[in-house]
Amino acid sequence: MAENRKLIAGNWKMNGLGAEGIGLARAINDHATGQGAADCDLLVCPPATLLRPVFDALAGGPVFVGGQDCHTQVSGAYTGSISAAMLADGGARYVIVGHSERRHGLGETDALVADKTRAAHAAGLVAIVCIGETEAERDAGRALDVLAAQIAGSLPDDSALDAGRTVIAYEPVWAIGTGRTPSVAQIAEAHGHVRRCLTDRVSAAGNALRLLYGGSVKPDNAAELMAVDNVDGALVGGASLNARDFCAIAIAAVSAAGQ
Repeated sequence: MAENRKLIAGNWKMNGLGAEGIGLARAINDHATGQGAADCDLLVCPPATLLRPVFDALAGGPVFVGGQDCHTQVSGAYTGSISAAMLADGGARYVIVGHSERRHGLGETDALVADKTRAAHAAGLVAIVCIGETEAERDAGRALDVLAAQIAGSLPDDSALDAGRTVIAYEPVWAIGTGRTPSVAQIAEAHGHVRRCLTDRVSAAGNALRLLYGGSVKPDNAAELMAVDNVDGALVGGASLNARDFCAIAIAAVSAAGQ
């Protein structure tokens, strides 16, 4: 399989007010352009309130902006929601859908995630579709079965599955924000299984879809993680709130790609 260009995506979650978010965006831009981190694709996903200010702060630089979620509909009586079209209007190029904090915290189903992916595509956004097993599912030996079921249920029709519109992020639920990281062998097994599921479904296009790893990615483990087969980048949580750490992960990814 040809090496895919690495994507390092930062999920800021519910963190950051105006000046703080703009300052973080500018610091990431400065570090990226000054240290070679821009040799991979860089993305930050701030809260919706910061989307346009962050987009403006990053204008002309190498860092893209994305949303953290979107509604399935373009508009309507959905108080508190934001559509994919609104994200695109605010400067987003990507949107995260199906994050475990929404699947397990808010009860989002595979079918709902698939509908959100369709909405993202319709708005011209790249959908980062998150999948991952819980600790109980892994302990029961069901991790690979869970991933296969989530891929089957969370992705739209095959014609929409191309590398220009869809990214898959594997995030074992038990590793997100816990400081725990799966072994390299576990990550390689999971990503290899996801790759096979995709190629079985969409043949050659399955090799071109980027597969990100997420779950306690930090500068001190990034080089090892980014060198794993079928790991095409990272979805970074806490470390994305520190410009130096986030760009260090990106630099590790660039180094791994060049090996």
